[in-house]
Amino acid sequence: MTAASWYHRDISRVVAEDLLAKAGKDGCFLVRDSESVSGAYALCLLFQRHVHTYRILPDEEGLLSVQTIQGIQAKCFRTLTDLIGAYQQPNNGLVIPLLYPVNRAREPVDEDSDGEDGRASHPPSLVPHSGNIAGSTSGPASDFMGFMAEYLSHHLQLDLEALRNGNLQLKHLSTALVTACRGLHSEIDFTLAGLETLAKVFDPPASPRSPVREQGLLASDPDLELLLSKISTVNHLLSSLEKKVLKTLQETVTKHKLALPSVAVAHPPAAKPMAVQNFEVKVGKTQRASLTVDVESGTMAITKRGCSSPEETISQDKILQLIKYQSMQSKVRLVYDRDQHRSLTRDFIFQNARKREAFCQLLQLMKIQHSNLDEPDLISVYVGTWNMGSAPPPRSMASWLTSRGLGRTQDETTAGIPHDIYVIGTQENSLGDREWVEFLRASLKTLMSIDFRVVALQCLWSIKIVVLVKPEHECRISHVNTSSVKTGIANTLGNKGAVGVSFLFNGTSFGFVNCHLASGSEKTHRRNQNYSDILRSLVLGDKRLSSFDLTLRFTHLFWFGDLNYRLDMEVQDILAHVNKKEFEALLAVDQLTLEREKNKVFLRFSEEDISFPPTYRYERGSRDSYVWQKFKTTGVRINVPSWCDRILWKSRPETHVLCNSYGCTDDIVTSDHSPVFATFEVGVTSQFVPRKAPGSSPESLACIEWDSIEVIVKTASRSKCYIEFHSYCLEESQRSGENSSQSSDIPGFLKLSWSAKQLPVLSPILSDLEYLLDQHLLLSIKGMDSCESYGECCIAMRSMIGSLAQQFETFLFHRGEETGSMRGWMKVRVPKDRRSTRERLYEWISFETDETESDFPTLSKPALRAVRSRPLSLPDAASSYTNPAYFIFEGVPNTWAQCPSLSEPPYSPASDTQADRHPGHSPCRRLQSLTGAQAYSSSKEQLQRSPHYPVSETTSCGHQLSLSQIGRHKRPKSAILMRDPQTSGDCSLTALHMAWCLSDVDTEPPKRGSCLGPSQPEGRKNLLRHTRSALEPPQQSCWEGARSQRDTRRLNRAGEWPCGSGDHPRSVGRWLSRLGLEQYEAGLYENGWDDLEFFRNITDQDLLDAGVLSPTHRKLIQAKLHESSPRSLQQGPSLKPNP
Repeated sequence: MTAASWYHRDISRVVAEDLLAKAGKDGCFLVRDSESVSGAYALCLLFQRHVHTYRILPDEEGLLSVQTIQGIQAKCFRTLTDLIGAYQQPNNGLVIPLLYPVNRAREPVDEDSDGEDGRASHPPSLVPHSGNIAGSTSGPASDFMGFMAEYLSHHLQLDLEALRNGNLQLKHLSTALVTACRGLHSEIDFTLAGLETLAKVFDPPASPRSPVREQGLLASDPDLELLLSKISTVNHLLSSLEKKVLKTLQETVTKHKLALPSVAVAHPPAAKPMAVQNFEVKVGKTQRASLTVDVESGTMAITKRGCSSPEETISQDKILQLIKYQSMQSKVRLVYDRDQHRSLTRDFIFQNARKREAFCQLLQLMKIQHSNLDEPDLISVYVGTWNMGSAPPPRSMASWLTSRGLGRTQDETTAGIPHDIYVIGTQENSLGDREWVEFLRASLKTLMSIDFRVVALQCLWSIKIVVLVKPEHECRISHVNTSSVKTGIANTLGNKGAVGVSFLFNGTSFGFVNCHLASGSEKTHRRNQNYSDILRSLVLGDKRLSSFDLTLRFTHLFWFGDLNYRLDMEVQDILAHVNKKEFEALLAVDQLTLEREKNKVFLRFSEEDISFPPTYRYERGSRDSYVWQKFKTTGVRINVPSWCDRILWKSRPETHVLCNSYGCTDDIVTSDHSPVFATFEVGVTSQFVPRKAPGSSPESLACIEWDSIEVIVKTASRSKCYIEFHSYCLEESQRSGENSSQSSDIPGFLKLSWSAKQLPVLSPILSDLEYLLDQHLLLSIKGMDSCESYGECCIAMRSMIGSLAQQFETFLFHRGEETGSMRGWMKVRVPKDRRSTRERLYEWISFETDETESDFPTLSKPALRAVRSRPLSLPDAASSYTNPAYFIFEGVPNTWAQCPSLSEPPYSPASDTQADRHPGHSPCRRLQSLTGAQAYSSSKEQLQRSPHYPVSETTSCGHQLSLSQIGRHKRPKSAILMRDPQTSGDCSLTALHMAWCLSDVDTEPPKRGSCLGPSQPEGRKNLLRHTRSALEPPQQSCWEGARSQRDTRRLNRAGEWPCGSGDHPRSVGRWLSRLGLEQYEAGLYENGWDDLEFFRNITDQDLLDAGVLSPTHRKLIQAKLHESSPRSLQQGPSLKPNP
């Protein structure tokens, strides 16, 4: 029976509300699957521009009823159609009868054939690939006998020899059986896929009724009985054959003492020691030297040119810090101890940036190998993706597995260093599962001399993902989950789809997704839908987090594969840009880049800069030319060269992840795709063991307290909501009370607020600072009526630790969409006796700009590299304009963004720092209060200085902008999208007008103790109450008040602008920036260390209280202070080596 047209299956709440909003009539309705209760439905009804959602629940007998309040008897119906028909009549308890059904869109017939090379959509190839048999035309029977004959004549002796050596696994027999039975395996796959499709056709519509017990009506058919008998016999033979062969060989060895001719058995080679590496560097302006790194001995030697002996040898425990320069990518600064009270600083300039990175990696590896830690802080992860084109792989894949080729690649000195985890994703892989895994293990064993262990293998037809780890990490892997999703024709065929693996590495959760999306230049929307389907249906990670967006369930999520996004440019123009290596021009028309900018797919994911040519569509057997024409009976199909094969990642805020390479090979030519690789340096946590027993008094326990939370979500509902709190540091999930206030004056948006009374105090299971620094909180906004999520987010506890409440802000996500924004005030209290911590191995490398670049110290440690959300040749996109106070959303009509009263959003310090944030960071960040620090300006001339677009003199709410707001922000998304009017139909403009209605554009702080913001001018409608009301910071101390007054005075100086946390004295900041430790400036200032005259007397405990948690950094600061005289202290620490 065909499902009713008003039943939209498993669409999301946001999509349902959009469909009803487009219909626009009171009484419009549709039915979708419930997101909170399996087997239930959600009835969505539009009335007075608001969507009312009613839950339809089944009872034990399978009868359906609309959920009612307690005391009202529910009406039960046998089918969903009967229920809808009854509620189309008036006076049935709904706000309005069901009048106008909103029908689901008719799904287009999508052949979804690859098209790029004419291959049909079918299960894995039936043709075996072993030796020369791949090209044989013999029949299946002769092929099978050939495999068996080859085993008996050649490989039986190898199994017997292995058995004599104590190995009970008959490896060669298993390989022969897998190869011989591949045709049967593929044929059964193909038949089962067809049977599954046929069964779905006759399946009744999804119903919560109890399933009827199936009866074996087909068992009487003699043909089916014969088929079942054959399958059963094959199953029995395959399961017993290996045991029989093993038993026979054992008897042969023991009874007859058979002496076999010696057979060359490959013994595992010994692990290769790390070779000593030399780097030629320049010291100073003219002097040359050689740096010798010996990882095994843990030393680094400096030898001047022309000298036979080293000038100085430094052991790894003496190296305090490595500081990388940002402006000069080949320069590094080394800080090390010479004696107990003296440290030296040396600058080295390498031949190129790749050599510098190799040097830093070797020193880091040396630190790891010689550390006394039981568990690692840092691991390396390799991710590879390759569309194999249904062809067997080459004999050697060394370039792919060692990250060599084109793009950002590994230096030869570090290419041979094995990674801790290898994740290999392939598409159109015709090899058998076991054969492919053994091929990968053998390849890595040849290259690295390590027998890697298999963590997981997941396959969907020819889409495969394999996870391999070093043997020493096998015991650290737990909670392994695998899943797959079909997105082929009608989401029932597995020629397109995704496979995924998730696991825990000690205390860090990882997720990996390998996908093959729809092909064809014109199928961008279909690819976006594939992504959404995978995101919704892939079952990975902790089951307790199943209600959260997949991208929030893991500490680190890597998504890769043949994404099939193409370049929207003529072929000849693409080829011309490729020949000139003008990749930025091509990235400007890359479909994936454009769709990400529109927030259609991969929200808040990161991708390393692409510096290699398009990986598709090459001529097989060569990498000299692209084959972009395909002649078919229906005409010529154009497949433009494109970056189809991509690797992206998303990590939780304030975690360590660094992409060290991203490129493709140039010597693997068996497919029309080039293999792509990326390597990552990832910080991990271990299962924490407290040094002290937990105390019983409240003073000895940590707690998480909330002052207030304010949320704005994109919804047409007026439902009351509550917040769910999840974290591994909590014994169980907690929930708040319902929101204390809400408003929805702007159609399509709902503003919610919670005060401290409605928010729970959370108690972590451990109170140690070292443990809490690595923890995260997952929050979900859920409706009181339906318990469905309106959005989820993640907050890092690292920035929230302290005795004073800190402000946070972050975006909300749900099922791959950005649904809103949250901000508030919170604090994590840690007992004084639990505040000890240690430096992580990845924290001793920092980043610094040259001291000559700027007179102003930076407020935070410079990011590793800016996140490129679009090519450098184009304006910045909205990913760098991330102040959630402005709540930029998708799906708002274009006319809303063209209102003439719109003006430029107020300046936020976050907009300046976001472009330099680490790729692993999210918009959730710690902010300082700017109360009293704003200045006003009514000059229209000053307002028009913005380099982006003209603004009006006042905002839409009548507030004037300050000088500090001029020209200091990133260009909002709407400004970018409006520059291309022809594309406005596809990219629905963001709600720029919401920026003015929902953000505190008034810079004058509200009165203390007041819950209301500043009053509005008479006669002007207040569209939404001010957001500052719920975000009032804690009462200022006298020190903070004085600081605010001083900041206000400083704002009046020409050419200056306030910093995000107040304008710090330059002297302390510049002194710290010389050491690369400017990230501690804010904490020192807050604790009163703003004067260099007193700063010299700071103690180790003072530094710890000010937030300098790293023992190495505290030691470095105090050593430099002791070296400096009062006069030299004003000039900054010496950067030259002491004699």
